[in-house]
Amino acid sequence: MIKIGEYNSLPVKKETDFGVFLDGGDQEILLPKRYVPKGTRPGDILEVFLYHDSENRLIATTEKPYGIVGDIVNLKAVDATDQGAFLDWGLMKDLFVPLSQQLTRMRKGQEYLVRIYIDELTGRIAATQKIDPYLSNETLTVKEKDVVDLVIYRRTDIGFVAIINNLHTGILHFGDQFRPYDIGDRFKGFVKAVKEGNKIDVVPGQSGYRKVEDEAGRILRLLQEHNGYLPYHDKSDPEEIYAFFGMSKKTFKMTTGALYKQRKIAFTKTGIQLIDEA
Repeated sequence: MIKIGEYNSLPVKKETDFGVFLDGGDQEILLPKRYVPKGTRPGDILEVFLYHDSENRLIATTEKPYGIVGDIVNLKAVDATDQGAFLDWGLMKDLFVPLSQQLTRMRKGQEYLVRIYIDELTGRIAATQKIDPYLSNETLTVKEKDVVDLVIYRRTDIGFVAIINNLHTGILHFGDQFRPYDIGDRFKGFVKAVKEGNKIDVVPGQSGYRKVEDEAGRILRLLQEHNGYLPYHDKSDPEEIYAFFGMSKKTFKMTTGALYKQRKIAFTKTGIQLIDEA
């Protein structure tokens, strides 16, 4: 069964001068010639994205939109009318946001955080700024230490509300923030804690020693590239550490501590020194 607004793996049914037709079960779906991979033949399986064109015909493309149905993404408005706004989502046909689905009147050139959905009346793909009804922590699909996809949703007095896997919300506390964030920023993180009432704390990056192992290789590489010495230590400014290593000061301290115990580095008064294994 085909899924509109998502990626589908479909067989090529026949070739024409203007493209190929894919087998969509009870219908044939056109993949225009400009999107057909070179050498494609009937029987080949192609991964395509399905959506409706401006004439409401179901059509396929091998282009990758910035988001699929169910995704929450930050998109730029390329036009605005009395009926709604149109957002650039990486395809030739822009994504429509009805006026009724806007929290504030959208303006051309501005970016907006939206959820992509299927309009029940038209069957077309659309977007909405009204994201809250799609988010719930009543029944969780994540647990502590799970790696998750995070989207910055809004700022609070204690940190940022982050959307987790397009389903839940959690708090990224200011103390766990190691770089500035803007609404709509998307990155990997992990569940730090699940508290009473299914309240979730999240942190960027990976958890525990998996994170240390990843960052350890980076520190060792940087030491090798700088003649075995780097002028950073536990008193260094957090912003300086992030600017050079791309990690928080907490991660830097945890990682260098692990490397010290492994006798791969030594601490000096002014920085860290690579130990010559020879």
